[in-house]
Amino acid sequence: MDHYTRIQLAIEYLEQHLQDDFNIRETSAAASFSAFHFQRLFQAITGFTVLEYVRRRRLTEAVGMLRGTSEGILDIAMSFGYQSQEAFTRAFSAYFGMTPAKLRKLEVDQLSLLKMQQSIDFNDYRTRLDGTFHMNTPRLVTREPNWIVGYEYKTNLNDNQHYAEIPGFYHDFGMEQKFMAIPERTRPDMAYGVACHFEEDGAFSFIVGEESSGASQVLEPGFTSIEIPGGLYAEFTVEGSGQDIRKMIYGSWLPQSNYERREGPDFEVTDVWKSTPEQLDMKIYIPLK
Repeated sequence: MDHYTRIQLAIEYLEQHLQDDFNIRETSAAASFSAFHFQRLFQAITGFTVLEYVRRRRLTEAVGMLRGTSEGILDIAMSFGYQSQEAFTRAFSAYFGMTPAKLRKLEVDQLSLLKMQQSIDFNDYRTRLDGTFHMNTPRLVTREPNWIVGYEYKTNLNDNQHYAEIPGFYHDFGMEQKFMAIPERTRPDMAYGVACHFEEDGAFSFIVGEESSGASQVLEPGFTSIEIPGGLYAEFTVEGSGQDIRKMIYGSWLPQSNYERREGPDFEVTDVWKSTPEQLDMKIYIPLK
């Protein structure tokens, strides 16, 4: 079963539970993905988060209840998880540009102007994305395990926070010369960026560091060590922004490949001496099975 089919199973689960408390663990389990990886794939393919999708679908279904029933606005609000009519009205107005009360008075022909979120069919995304992205084919490489020591930054998938923040992590790491606190640096010409410690709510750590043989030593505050497991990886050569390529990897290449992403960190390696602000010399590694 491919990625698109599996994500569609999660969509079907969400549709059956739109009026229940949102549970990302149960939703992702319907697709047989971890909660974090499901969110990452969903966001890379659609361009918005799972939580945003659920919010849009609930508000769209609320339109049907507002127009098709005489239920009170508060009752409709509470049936879709809002704790008050005020909170529901704010969310409804922000999305549709009008209050629930005003929507009830609209002429039928005006409803077509609303930006309704219909249930997604991921088979449409499969067709739409086929051939959309033009990427260099990755090399499949087998890597030996190695240890990275670096500074641990916190970020999040939500609102594409990580895309905005990760370049700043590298800047801070270099400008503050944090690399000088790494013991027994074995490859000071290679900077690593390691995505790890994934949480169900989309939070994760991004470690900027270097290879080290001193990972077992006592480290300065804010620093940590992580072992990058050996095994099979897809190796992508960066041409431009590394974060843009990650969108392509998770939004297009991986769902259309015959591979599964195995557990563990993905990471990027930058040749410090060969890179310039205009041209990165970077490779991105995705663990496969």
